[in-house]
Amino acid sequence: MTQTDAIAPQPVDASQFESGPREIAGLPRWTVRIIAALILVLSINQTFNLGFFVGYTLIDLRFFYAIIGLALACCFLVYPANSSARSLTPPWYDWLLAVAILVVCSYFLVNALNIALRGWEMAPPEPAIYFSFALWFLVLEAGRRAGGLPLAIIVGVMSLYPVYTEYLPTAISGFGSGPAYTAAYHAMGSESILGIPLRTFASLIIGFLLFGAALQQTGAGKFFMDLSFALLGKVRGGPAKVAIFSSGLLGSMSGSVITNVLTTGVMTIPAMRRTGIRGTVAAGVETCASTGGVLMPPVMGATAFVMASVMNVPYADVALAAVIPSFLYFLGLFIQIDAYAGKEKLKGLPAEELPKVGQTLKDGWYYIFAFAVLIYMLLVMRREALAPYYATPLLIILNQLFSKRHRWGWKDVGRFLDDLGSLFANMVAILAAVGMIIGALSMTGVAATLVNDLLRIADGNVLGLLLMGAFTGLILGTGMTSTAAYIFLAILLAPALIQVGISQMAAHMFIFYWGMLSFITPPVALGAFAAASIAKTPPMATGFQAMRLGSIIYFIPFFFVFEPALLMEGTVSEIIFYTCLAIVGIAIFAWSIQGYMPLIGPLFEGRPYAWPLRIALMFAAILVALPGDAVPGWTDVHLLMLALVIAVPIVGAAYVMNRSARQSAAV
Repeated sequence: MTQTDAIAPQPVDASQFESGPREIAGLPRWTVRIIAALILVLSINQTFNLGFFVGYTLIDLRFFYAIIGLALACCFLVYPANSSARSLTPPWYDWLLAVAILVVCSYFLVNALNIALRGWEMAPPEPAIYFSFALWFLVLEAGRRAGGLPLAIIVGVMSLYPVYTEYLPTAISGFGSGPAYTAAYHAMGSESILGIPLRTFASLIIGFLLFGAALQQTGAGKFFMDLSFALLGKVRGGPAKVAIFSSGLLGSMSGSVITNVLTTGVMTIPAMRRTGIRGTVAAGVETCASTGGVLMPPVMGATAFVMASVMNVPYADVALAAVIPSFLYFLGLFIQIDAYAGKEKLKGLPAEELPKVGQTLKDGWYYIFAFAVLIYMLLVMRREALAPYYATPLLIILNQLFSKRHRWGWKDVGRFLDDLGSLFANMVAILAAVGMIIGALSMTGVAATLVNDLLRIADGNVLGLLLMGAFTGLILGTGMTSTAAYIFLAILLAPALIQVGISQMAAHMFIFYWGMLSFITPPVALGAFAAASIAKTPPMATGFQAMRLGSIIYFIPFFFVFEPALLMEGTVSEIIFYTCLAIVGIAIFAWSIQGYMPLIGPLFEGRPYAWPLRIALMFAAILVALPGDAVPGWTDVHLLMLALVIAVPIVGAAYVMNRSARQSAAV
C-alpha cells in the first residue's frame, strides 16, 4: 500500500466555495454526455478542417453559436439555480432554459451569414432584437450559475453600461445606445459574447480541457502524488514539499485553484498533519501550492490562453515568460517550508510507508511521456491549437496498453464525458458573460477615456499605476473569476502601463498575477477556506497563514515589471544575472519570514527585538531582488550594497548568539 492509498480522502462539499455542479443521473446525464461529445466533434472538425459537414459551410460564427448553445444547455442541466437545489433530476425550468438557449442559438446559427454580411449587430431586424434580448438574459443566468452571484452582478451592471452611460459624470460617460441596439451588439457583435474570451475557448481551451480531463480519468493524479511522495516524502517537512510539487503540477493541468485544493488537499493535508505540521500551516501550504499551479507552465489555465489572444502572441510566448516568475514563487514557498521544518525540528515520513521511485515510474511512465509530447508541441513546434488533440489520444492509448488499474471501461468513458460536459459548461458560461464587459466598453468608447484618466491621475508615475492596478486586481478577484478580473484590467489598465514604458508581456502578466492573489488573501480567500474545510481549521486564520507563506508572490510581479529579463526578455547574461539576484533575495526573504536560516539557526528566537530585526532583513532581501530601475537614480550595485549593509550585521549577530547558546548548553 502506498502513502496515497493509506490516506483516506474525506469528501468535501465544493459548493460552499464556488458554484459547483450537481450530480445528475438518467436522461440529464446522457444529455450532458451527448452534448460534450458533440462539442468535441465540432471542435475537432473546426481545428483540423475535416469537412464533417459536407455541402454546408460551418463558418466561425456558426461554430461559435453552436458552442454557446450546446455548452449553456449543458450548464442549465449541470449547475442548479441555487445551492440548495441539488437534486439528481433538474427541475422543469432548467429543461426549459436548456431548450430556450438551443432555440435562440439555432436562430443566430441559421442567420450567421446575414449577421456577417449585412451587419445585423448595427441594424438588426425586429426578430433578431427579441432573440438578442433572450441571449443576453440566458448568458447572464448561466454566468451566475457557473461563476456565482458577484460575477453576475458585475457583468449585469457593466453590460447595461451603454444604456445609462449618458447620465454618468463626464469622466466616466461614453456614447449611449438604446436597449435594442445594446442587445443586438451583445448578441451579434464581434467584441461581446462572441469576443476574444469565447473565441479563445473555441480555438484553444477546448483541447486543453480535454487533455486535463483525460489525465484525471487515467489516474495521473495518483501517479504524480506517488512520485512526489517517493522523491520528497522522507525529507524534513516532506509531506508539505510533496504538496508543493504535486499540487503545483496538477494545478497547472486543471487551471482551477479550488478544484485542485479539494482533490489533492484531501491527501496532502492529513499527511502534513501526521508529521507535526500545524493545521493552519498545512492548509496554507496546500492553498499556496494550488494557487501557484495556475501560474505555472506549460498549461496555466484559461486565463493564460485569453492573455495570449488579447496580446495576439503565441501561447508558447506566455508560457515561456511565466517560467521564471513561477519558479521563484515555488522556490520561496519551498524554502519557507524547509525553514519551518528546521525550526520545528520536524521529520519526514518513514521510508517503509512511501512508494518506491523505480516502481512508481514503472507503473506510470506513460503519463510523463504524454506530458512531454504536449510540451514539445507547445514550446518547440508552437502548435498550441493542435498539441492537446495529439497528446490526449496518445495518453489514452498508452493507458489502455500499459495500465491494468486505470484501464478504461465504458463507465470510465461515461465519467470522462461527464467531466468534459461540466468543464465546457463552466468555461463557456463564464467567458461568454465576461465578454459582455468588453462589448459594453467597446460600444461606449470609454476604455480609451479611462486609460487617459488613469495616466492623468498617476501623472506618469509607473509605481503609482502599478499600485492602483494591484489593488484593483485584488478587489476584482474577490468577486470575479481570475479570468474575468484579468480581462477587465487588460482593457483598462494594461494600455496605460504600456504607455508609461512597461513591456506588453510584463503589463499583462502583472495584472494576471494580481487577479489570482485573492485566493490566498483574506477576507475572501476562497482557496484557503476550501483547504480549511479539509484541515478543520478556522478559515480566516488559515487565510492569513496562506498569505504569510505565499507572501513573496506580492513582490514578484513588481520584480518582473521593472526587470523584463525575468520574463525571458533580454540577453542570456541578463536573464541569468537577474534570476540569480532574485533567487538570493527570495531565499533571504523566506528565511526571515520563518525566523530560521540554515547553518545559522533561529533568528533571535524569543527575543523582544526579533521581529524588528527580521523585518529589516526582509527589507534587505527585497533590495537584493529588486532591479535597480525600480528606484530612480540607483543601480543594482547600489541596492545590493545597501542590502549587505543591513543584512550582514543581523545575520552575523544571529550566528554569534546561536553559537554562544550551543556552547552554554554543552557546558
